[in-house]
Amino acid sequence: MQRLAPLTDLARCSAVFLPGDPARTGRIAFWSDDEPVDEPVDEPTGRWEAAADGLEDLVLVRDDLRRHTVPALFLPVRDALPVLTRARLAPDASPATAFWGAAALLALHLAARGLLLPGLTETDRDAWRIGPLGPEELDLVRTLAASMPPAAHAVPLHADGSHGTDGDSDDGPLLPEPEQLLRAFLDAVADTLPRTPAAELAAGGPAFAATAPQTVPEQRAWATDVAAGHDAGVRLSLRIEVPGLAESDADAEGTAPRFRAVLQMHSAADPTLLADAADVWAGAAAAAFGPRARMDTLLALRRAARAWAPLTPLLSAAVPDAVELADEEIAELLGPAARDLAATGVQIHWPRDLAHRLTARAVIGPPEGQATADDSPWGDGLPSFLSADALLAFDWRFTVGGLELDRSEIDRIAEAGRPLVRLRDQWVLIDPEEVRRARDSRDRKVTPVDALGAVLTGSVEVDGRRVDVAASGGLAALRDRIADPEGGAQELAQPAALAATLRDYQLRGLNWLHRMTSLGLGGCLADDMGLGKTITLIALHLHRQSDQTSAGPTLVVCPTSLMGNWQREIEKFAPGTPVRRFHGPVRSLEGLADGEFVLTTYGTMRLDAPRLAAVHWGMVVADEAQHVKNPYSATAKELRTLGAKARVALSGTPVENNLSELWAILDWTTPGLLGRLGTFRTRYAQAVEGGQDPAAAARLSALVRPFLLRRRKSDPGIAPELPPKTETDRAVSLTAEQAGLYEAVVRETLAAIAEADGMERRGLVVKLLTALKQICNHPAQFLKEERPRIDGRSGKLELLDELLDTIVAEGASVLVFTQYVQMARLLERHLADRGVPSQFLHGGTPVPEREAMVQRFQAGEVPVFLLSLKAAGTGLNLTRAGHVVHYDRWWNPAVEAQATDRAYRIGQTQPVQVHRLIAEGTVEDRIAEMLLRKRELADSVLGSGEAALTELTDAELTELVELRGGGAR
Repeated sequence: MQRLAPLTDLARCSAVFLPGDPARTGRIAFWSDDEPVDEPVDEPTGRWEAAADGLEDLVLVRDDLRRHTVPALFLPVRDALPVLTRARLAPDASPATAFWGAAALLALHLAARGLLLPGLTETDRDAWRIGPLGPEELDLVRTLAASMPPAAHAVPLHADGSHGTDGDSDDGPLLPEPEQLLRAFLDAVADTLPRTPAAELAAGGPAFAATAPQTVPEQRAWATDVAAGHDAGVRLSLRIEVPGLAESDADAEGTAPRFRAVLQMHSAADPTLLADAADVWAGAAAAAFGPRARMDTLLALRRAARAWAPLTPLLSAAVPDAVELADEEIAELLGPAARDLAATGVQIHWPRDLAHRLTARAVIGPPEGQATADDSPWGDGLPSFLSADALLAFDWRFTVGGLELDRSEIDRIAEAGRPLVRLRDQWVLIDPEEVRRARDSRDRKVTPVDALGAVLTGSVEVDGRRVDVAASGGLAALRDRIADPEGGAQELAQPAALAATLRDYQLRGLNWLHRMTSLGLGGCLADDMGLGKTITLIALHLHRQSDQTSAGPTLVVCPTSLMGNWQREIEKFAPGTPVRRFHGPVRSLEGLADGEFVLTTYGTMRLDAPRLAAVHWGMVVADEAQHVKNPYSATAKELRTLGAKARVALSGTPVENNLSELWAILDWTTPGLLGRLGTFRTRYAQAVEGGQDPAAAARLSALVRPFLLRRRKSDPGIAPELPPKTETDRAVSLTAEQAGLYEAVVRETLAAIAEADGMERRGLVVKLLTALKQICNHPAQFLKEERPRIDGRSGKLELLDELLDTIVAEGASVLVFTQYVQMARLLERHLADRGVPSQFLHGGTPVPEREAMVQRFQAGEVPVFLLSLKAAGTGLNLTRAGHVVHYDRWWNPAVEAQATDRAYRIGQTQPVQVHRLIAEGTVEDRIAEMLLRKRELADSVLGSGEAALTELTDAELTELVELRGGGAR
């Protein structure tokens, strides 16, 4: 066959769908418009070799309206879906392939809504299809079919309508109708999706679950019944009438008017065509609906009667015109019966002049007369209802048709037990069960933290439904005070004992921390690295010592590398304040002073939590709080055992990968604020990370904002004195050795991944990505050579040498970050061989040696500082550096930014240049785009992070890792 485009370029090929029986056996054929036709074909080469078995001759109709034979790749619908969905947005996609991409998205959308119907083919084979389709869905299908380009259905038909090669007629070849072909494709997708490896277990057998065709003639009657209502040319609805409603003077205590449901018919072909069933039976509208209208109506009515029994009498009536309904049946229609009928395609239409929507709004606040101001334990005029054992009640406000109801009216409606009641000279139609639920929830009690969360978001979930919430009294005042972290009057000046002048934004941060901790609410200060979180926390500690209710020692839990920095900062900015390290083999808490700082590491805290928990801390601080982002870790669990008057988290990256990490931090600072983790994942995280629910994102933002103060260096007025920062991605080519290793690893590992599943597959994906990054760094790192030859084998290393030669010649200093200790050791040895002074800090470097390294670098004694990203990405102050080199990319840009902030921070006086080394044409190139999306999640706390790489399909993984042109020299 003629050589076609590579598999990854299928979007540029034309495509056509060939239906099958059953529908899932249909195929998509791809062919290249650029290739010659009707010529002898060669054997396939290149990337097509693996797909040779799928290459066949395709007979299609070209622009000259004659049949031609072209080489084509035939893919089952399941395999073609990833190609088509990506092709929909490809800028250079063929119009035919783009069309089938749009059709694939429509099919997936309909299937995701549950519009799938089981049935049998004419040969009694099990099959799924798209349906039932209402007027809106039918309009979508017809609009899309009208846009079908000629090439998308250019396969001629046999005289019997099947696809083939002898469909010529006097007027030219016969082509399939666009809408018919599109419907066949939608059914093919519907017949494919439910058939997963676990489907047979769920279905209890292979029918409608297995990929292989199942012949089940015994299901014919059932399948015919299922299809009848949905294939009918009519749709049904019920128009509810209340005869004599306007003339009735009955009140809620008297006899209310009766109801009747009138059967209406809608044309499936023309949604604007509507008539009462009685008119069609009388012949007045029969012609408009067609000869099958009566039979279709009875079939659909039989399905509806099974869903709701009161419709059964219509099946035996000479004219199925209307049915009288009792109160309890109307109540059913206001509740679950409406959903059951909607599932059969029957809609309910209520009288417009009946108010029938009960609106509930909860008002939450402390009971009238509860102590405030003088009785407040904080003495700041705020309400005193935030104690742990307090409970606040819902005070409900109910409205119907714009009228607000009082308690007695709600009680009357609930006690009447009827759906139609007379209220204030107006008939009101309400589900009695809904009224009872509302009345029963009036006295619901919630904790203060739950109440605060409800009033911040403006809504609360009650019995699985969301209702609006308003605050009253002291709770409203509290909400207004904390809703804007940096708003309102600044209550505090900086402490007199602080030996520094706080910047304006730092003073605002101090006021926010004071406000939150004085209420016992806690919070997370999430400023960019280098903006002075440490000095702000020191100022807070000094202020709290001036008030007996908040005074006490402060425990700071931090990574090992930051203890020295904390001690120096305390001694510098709070001279005279005692500070000790609770670390190492000899550690003690004897003689602890009220105003003392105690510094410990996460590891020591985990081992010695009982001793630390025995102290009555004035405040506990978790620095670099992302270290406890896993709430199930031993470190996080032990941290929660430490009691304190206030809890503060410090982190430049409160969200590194997903919103569950944010939950872990804020649930420690303010327990209960975000609810239980499982509830939080369901209510917020899944909807927000997937971008599926903007309303959930807005609620989460309102809930989190008061407890998370986030400022960036780039924000106006935050750090105007900082010099410019320039970030540059420097692309380098692989050497021939690197390229050979790269392609070999991709080929071998992808083959293994294709044969694996579950955890084994995920492990192989991680192994592949790690290997490719190591190859991009240096072959010696990947091959784990003990005494390697370093020069001339890595494009990255050659570029690094050029950069360092220039930097050192200018008398400047540079930080070089890598996530691999082995790679840093190779660089250290290489630089030593070249006579370039350097030093290497990693996770195993003792604390005293770390501090000595920092001092040597800051003094200008060593121009090149090699750092392990994980061990040195936080806490260090290295403003001597004017350059930062990221030798390899971390999977999270926020972590990378923290590393850069070792140099780009308050105190930096020279411009900072950031160099990111990226191997051209490799996985590093494509991952850079994903990192941009992940940065949006980390910055906004609300957004969609990158898809888990281990969950990529084989085709997506291939596209991610394959070596592209320009990637080797």
